[in-house]
Amino acid sequence: MINLDAHFPSYTQFNPEVPVWCVTPHEGRVIHRFFDTSPFSPSGRYMALFRMPFENRYPVPGERGQIVWVDLQEGTEAVIADTCGWESQIGANVQWGTSDTEIYYNDVDTTTWKPIGVRLNPFTGSKHIFEQGLFVISPDGKSAATTCPLRARRTQDGYGVIVPDDCLPKNNGLPYDDGIYITDIESGQRKQLISLGSMLESLGSQVNLDTYRTGESYGFQCRYNPQGTRLMMILRWLKPGGGEIKQAITVKSDGSDVRLAVSPEQYSKGGHHINWHPDGEHLTMNLNINGDGIRFVQFRYDGTGLHKLVDNPGSGHPTVHSNGTHLLTDAYLKDTPAYGDGTVPLRWVDLRNGHETAIVRIHTQQAYDNTLRVDPHPAWDAGFKRIAFNGFADGTRRVYVADVSSLL
Repeated sequence: MINLDAHFPSYTQFNPEVPVWCVTPHEGRVIHRFFDTSPFSPSGRYMALFRMPFENRYPVPGERGQIVWVDLQEGTEAVIADTCGWESQIGANVQWGTSDTEIYYNDVDTTTWKPIGVRLNPFTGSKHIFEQGLFVISPDGKSAATTCPLRARRTQDGYGVIVPDDCLPKNNGLPYDDGIYITDIESGQRKQLISLGSMLESLGSQVNLDTYRTGESYGFQCRYNPQGTRLMMILRWLKPGGGEIKQAITVKSDGSDVRLAVSPEQYSKGGHHINWHPDGEHLTMNLNINGDGIRFVQFRYDGTGLHKLVDNPGSGHPTVHSNGTHLLTDAYLKDTPAYGDGTVPLRWVDLRNGHETAIVRIHTQQAYDNTLRVDPHPAWDAGFKRIAFNGFADGTRRVYVADVSSLL
């Protein structure tokens, strides 16, 4: 195990239940990507992060942030690239491939205002460019999957890339020219795996197609299961005149077998943040299934078997440990488990009995708008013994690492 005490300051506020270190103690303005991928390299020695150029406003097209590489063993930090393919919540989608020589991130070709993906070798600086960009790399490292990173802004700021407004596509009715895109990393060739229109048609009587022929439909985020056999995507339908309906859809990795995982009716009761269970057959989520508030729930990729995991209130960005018996999540400032003073817990929940521990309490409060909020987004390393999370300290965003091995 790497000795983080040798190079990084310990975080001791509010007496954490586990050892915690700040791994970006210097310049700040740094975040890791999201809760569904690991910022730790496959070997566990390095971290790939993103530094915003500023924190008090939203970016405009062409403004560049930095890809930051942290060597946990040596305690060093280096800027290894810059990019204008980012937004405030998940940066430039910085993530690892299958080895420490592969860092992936989004950029934008400012001559055409088209998103692109980059594979970077942090040791040599060599780059490989591919079309469309990425939301997630497949578990085998051979493909990049994404919904349209341009259209993401049509539904919610923070998760795509910034281009001039006149370069922002708009969907109407049942879109057949937008959907889930897959790029073969080696060839750089992109294909549309399945269109949004085809997905909706495949669901048949489970959705009202006449409804979707009005308004605008967009894909938002997508995730491979850990086995690489299925993808999950959130489809967001914007109503004419305002408002939206969400649903979760899964497909096989070849685009077949379209299934409705969370219906619009179920989603409308209240729900957010969904992720694959380690078994690859199920998903976990914050969802209000009984009308008594958000809870942690689980269901199969086709929506069957929906049930509450524990009675504890749901919050934040939940993931289940590979052992299947523990859940990790954070909280929004307005969630029930938050402390009401600008701090939130990292929650460790035993799914066998509901016993819960606030393993870390961290500041996320900042003085800007909701789009610029700081979410911890706790994410595992490959061995499921360490987690990375974001916080707000000394007036800036910072990234922390906690060793949770003692809890297992």
